Amino acid sequence: MTDLESKLTAEIANLLDDKKVDVFIAFKKAESPLHPQPAFFTESNQLGDFVYNSLCQNNLAAFIPRYPLSARIGMVVRGCENRAVNHLVVEKQHARENIFMIGVPCEGLVDWHKLVNRFGEEMIAVDEAKDEIMISYRDRQIRAPRQELLHDSCLRCVHPNPLSADVTIGELKPEGDPTLARTEVAAFSALDNAARHAWFRKEAERCIRCYACREACPMCYCTECFVDHGVPRWTESTVSPAGMRAWHIVRAFHQAGRCVSCGACERACPMDIKMTYLTEKLNEDMRTKYQFECGMDDKTQPPFAAFNLDDKNRFEL
Repeated sequence: MTDLESKLTAEIANLLDDKKVDVFIAFKKAESPLHPQPAFFTESNQLGDFVYNSLCQNNLAAFIPRYPLSARIGMVVRGCENRAVNHLVVEKQHARENIFMIGVPCEGLVDWHKLVNRFGEEMIAVDEAKDEIMISYRDRQIRAPRQELLHDSCLRCVHPNPLSADVTIGELKPEGDPTLARTEVAAFSALDNAARHAWFRKEAERCIRCYACREACPMCYCTECFVDHGVPRWTESTVSPAGMRAWHIVRAFHQAGRCVSCGACERACPMDIKMTYLTEKLNEDMRTKYQFECGMDDKTQPPFAAFNLDDKNRFEL
């Protein structure tokens, strides 16, 4: 157990033993070293399987809307998860006073796709030591630079630190460079219409409609998704080119002003489909047109959800 895991375990145990939370959402060890699983601890004696490292891929904020508003929830949060929790509070999916966040400044998540593509699936353990990732096999060990294995969303992360955690463990990290995400958006926007459409088709038409991206996203909490509606039928629900394109376009637009750039959708996708080029474009539009960034506090409504009687644009018929 690492020093960080020991400190987190002690903090979580205190919260559970003192009955300050009803459930603590974190991660536990799984059969595969690449995929620690979300875990829901209700007693401190369950923490023997607790794990926390850079392969903990899920954005745990996705589980908040599944609990009743009265539930007292504890959670480990990195920068993007803290901002997701803030926005869920804005959208009244839970009361802030019923959420206890233990913040951890984020070093960036290791992309398991990159690990498997580079080192194969025979690894039996993956450990980390500051700037290196150590991959263990039955007969050998390989070291690789951590930076080369980070998920793309983490490489362009602007806010790695928790913003409003109740307790923070670890030293705060420097803020990221905001031009990194904007450079990617600018490069895509600079393509002509035919090239952008070709890129979109290349990504969208590999989709198998498993909806793993939807399940991983903390902002996809609707009881019934638009794509599951029978009447009215909003879009084709079969695995067809038209249906897959419609799904990805509408899903992206539902994230306008709501996406925290965590990359959970891409990490969950079994087809390794790139999705954040769409949501990052919408995030950039929110920044430039409305000076808004999702999740920076737990009170500010996103532009498309806000209404003001004094709005200069009256939208009169």
